[in-house]
Amino acid sequence: MTNMPDDPTTELPGRPPVVDLATWQAARDELLVREKAHTRAGDALAAARRRLPMVEFDGTVEVVGPDGPVPFLDLFQGRDELIVYKHMWYDGAPHQGQCEGCTTAAWYLKDAVYLNAAGVSFAILTTGRWEEVGSFVAFMGYTQPWYSVRDVPPPVGGEMGYLTCFLRDGDRVFLTYSTTGRGNEPLNGSLSLLDMTPYGRREAWQDNPEGWPEGNPPCWSWRSDAEGTATWGPTSRPVPQWTRPGATPVETLGRQGPHS
Repeated sequence: MTNMPDDPTTELPGRPPVVDLATWQAARDELLVREKAHTRAGDALAAARRRLPMVEFDGTVEVVGPDGPVPFLDLFQGRDELIVYKHMWYDGAPHQGQCEGCTTAAWYLKDAVYLNAAGVSFAILTTGRWEEVGSFVAFMGYTQPWYSVRDVPPPVGGEMGYLTCFLRDGDRVFLTYSTTGRGNEPLNGSLSLLDMTPYGRREAWQDNPEGWPEGNPPCWSWRSDAEGTATWGPTSRPVPQWTRPGATPVETLGRQGPHS
């Protein structure tokens, strides 16, 4: 049984008001109306997304995977739909120097069994040379397919950091949708869960109640040092890397600008 204060309406400094359960439920029900409207608006956007025009391109263009060059068509694995994530790459950088934002995207979809069950294949593309990419994939323990698209033109290659969808009709291949920035957030399930919590993402851009803890810079939690302290400095790794066998403290990210 939860211990309750004698006066449950007593307010806490810099916090939303403290109320009884019935009052909370009424406020929650009012917010639920807005949440359902948001969901329906999302459904309408998805319907519009399905009606975007398509761009046909040559599906025989080759990408490079663990077994060498293969036609892009092979990434469909016999299915009609394909989602790819385009992972940024820093040439010559050690594992800890690779893109932290792209790491969050790749880490959350370690396998694609549910996509596959729905008739959709998934792959990760990057502009890194395969000899570097293969080592990184092995270190991270990724099981989804990765391919190098170095020097491959858009829409297969080109600018990285995008979530992109393709459709196959026999041997014909079409670009149907692409997004980046916050459009990639569906890959990161933690963000949606954090948005449900009292402090949210703990980032300064949020609209918070007065007196809420001061926020951090965007994406502050994506890199940490060996002690688990969030930092983007030269002693940091993308946070999932600290779970990998052989991950050690570091002193440099060893990177220049990303190859695109």
